[in-house]
Amino acid sequence: MPAQKTASAGTPAATHAAPSTSTSTSSRKPWVKKTPVEIVLEQIGKQEDKVAGMRKELAREERELTKLQQAKKVLEAQ
Repeated sequence: MPAQKTASAGTPAATHAAPSTSTSTSSRKPWVKKTPVEIVLEQIGKQEDKVAGMRKELAREERELTKLQQAKKVLEAQ
């Protein structure tokens, strides 16, 4: 029986969500069709951002590796 209560409790929440989505769609910007060139340029920009983020992450990981290697040298010297 608890499963039935959960299912019925989820149903009103779904009905409340529907009106709020219809009101938010009216405040959206109108859709503007992009040319294939614009799409490719946007993809290039996204990829550049992704690579820049990965480079920052790699630099952080390399610094961490350097610290660990220095600690290893200290431990091996003892």
